[in-house]
Amino acid sequence: MRVAVIGLGTMGMGAAQNLAKTEGLEVTGVDPRAEARTAFGAAVANGAALPDGQDAALVFVVNAAQARDALFGPNGAAPHLAPGAVCIVSSTMSPADARALAASAEALGLLYLDAPVSGGAVGAASGQMTVMASGSDDAFAKSAPVLAAISKRVFDMGRAPGLGTTMKVVHQLLAGVHIAAAAEAMALGLKAGIDGQTLYDVVTTAAGNSWMFQDRMAHVLAGDDTPKSAVDIFVKDLTLVTDMARAENLPVPLAAQAMQLFVAARGMGQGGRDDAFVIRVWEAMAGVTLPKP
Repeated sequence: MRVAVIGLGTMGMGAAQNLAKTEGLEVTGVDPRAEARTAFGAAVANGAALPDGQDAALVFVVNAAQARDALFGPNGAAPHLAPGAVCIVSSTMSPADARALAASAEALGLLYLDAPVSGGAVGAASGQMTVMASGSDDAFAKSAPVLAAISKRVFDMGRAPGLGTTMKVVHQLLAGVHIAAAAEAMALGLKAGIDGQTLYDVVTTAAGNSWMFQDRMAHVLAGDDTPKSAVDIFVKDLTLVTDMARAENLPVPLAAQAMQLFVAARGMGQGGRDDAFVIRVWEAMAGVTLPKP
């Protein structure tokens, strides 16, 4: 099976590396960045450079516009996909965008799996991501070897494209709020004179812990703002949350407040830094002293 992995960022690189180690899969990476192509090895700069006859395209770009361009744009992968190939799109986007991409794929005789993921850099590198997917039975069947190599569990959200993305948007509400809450708690403790490592050790062994606190506040303690997931990602994702909630006439005050904190961090020039460093909003507002690397 020939598989193109489009987008060799934090998640896509881990997925591509696990696919490349899987017997029976021939993997080509796609990324415009020379350093990413060099790191993976078997990679091209855009979809137009792919060898013909790809059986699957696994898409790990940032948003719907990039996914559309990567598949169907002037240098997109679609002309190099075999008839009946599957587009497995793991980008976070609105359900309406997922449905529109699925329609474009189907018009070309391609299958489409709406397949956002969770698990972060660690999950991607270990092949232990969680996939929340929706699509036809044929799309699931064609995608099975790919998903088996990159995930620990695949949740079948239904037959209609957009359902997987809907689940991811709901998930991102929790993820964004949890990061913001973790940063607020760490900021309060530091401001009040608690040693950061001690605070971390207590919380991660007590009832107030969350996966996001344990993962992201470790970045803060290390003083490492290298973006594994950037502040800008949560500006985008929490906007998707509030847009979907507005369409459903459902108030989401916690998500809305968290989004404003990420927007504030971006306004401070932190948009490209690790999302844990939304904590710099509190640093700026209250003079919190953050650990140094």
